[in-house]
Amino acid sequence: MSVATTNIAIEKAATSKIDQIDFDNLAFGSVFTDHMLVCDYKNGTWQTPKIVPYRPISLDPSAKIFHYGQSICEGMKAYKDEKGDIFLFRPADNHRRLNISAHRMAIPELPKEYFMDGLTTLLKLDHQFIPTKTGSSLYIRPFIFASGNGFHASPADAYKFMIACAPSGAYFAGEVKVLIEEKYSRSANGGVGYAKAGGNYAGQFYPTQLAVEKGYNQVIWTDDTEHEYIEEAGAMNIFVRIGDTLITAPTSDRILDGITRKSILEMAEDMGIPTQVRKISVTEVVEAAKNGTLMEMFGAGTAAVISPIAAFGYRDQDYTLPSLNETYAQKLKKGITNIQYNLAEDPYGWRYKVTD
Repeated sequence: MSVATTNIAIEKAATSKIDQIDFDNLAFGSVFTDHMLVCDYKNGTWQTPKIVPYRPISLDPSAKIFHYGQSICEGMKAYKDEKGDIFLFRPADNHRRLNISAHRMAIPELPKEYFMDGLTTLLKLDHQFIPTKTGSSLYIRPFIFASGNGFHASPADAYKFMIACAPSGAYFAGEVKVLIEEKYSRSANGGVGYAKAGGNYAGQFYPTQLAVEKGYNQVIWTDDTEHEYIEEAGAMNIFVRIGDTLITAPTSDRILDGITRKSILEMAEDMGIPTQVRKISVTEVVEAAKNGTLMEMFGAGTAAVISPIAAFGYRDQDYTLPSLNETYAQKLKKGITNIQYNLAEDPYGWRYKVTD
């Protein structure tokens, strides 16, 4: 457990928005809690974090975030069980990955106590916003961006770390149909694909928009040179089941080291599911679809946990995956969410209780 060592000032909101939220009909990430955490970096050091009412922020037009894109983020969730206890899922991994992204983007790394103490203090203050309905949770967005001013193309001298939260329902609803991308690339060797940098997501929007216009929900990204190897599904890691074996691509400069991905691999091994971490060629997937050995494909990430793929398109042909009575996706999602919602034992030490 993190021991509070940070003196966090709290400015409470004059009125609460809690009565305006329909917890039975939550969209994803569109309504927000009463408060947010703010911490400034200036004069070469991170200042003391503070919690303030959720509100717009003011920036100079020359703030470097607008011009050079120094911006990183994380995605997390808070869960509440039937007793009202609050839990996080592997939060230390989120902090570690935030600093990996910060290092790659020339942003000062954030002390762990600022991250953990700020987050838990914010959750305790806005605990009423954590949904209790099955499948819902409080989505948490920690992020850092360049707030320092100037048009010179160089790292900023000032930054803001913030945490904002949104009570949310399911990220995806219904079946997902994806298109294997052959022209555009999400990232390249030596680039920032492994970092949760804002520009990574901005660069995905246009190719995804083109796929949506063709009747697909998302894009499956392939390697940047030959477009022969499957790498990610939209903003998620991807898993492919051929026969009884669950396969996912290895992490690299191009592929995010997903926390849900790591959890799936460890849990699958304990369930006796054969797993492989290796390159997956498009040719192999298409051939498996043709010969009937492609059993499942799914995306994995914090927002959706696991999002099954019902069909994929490649070179003007669609391939539908079989409808199975019991899938790896179902078993693994249930295993992970049972830990997250404190419905089962946690043999891995992934569940983190936010204490009073």
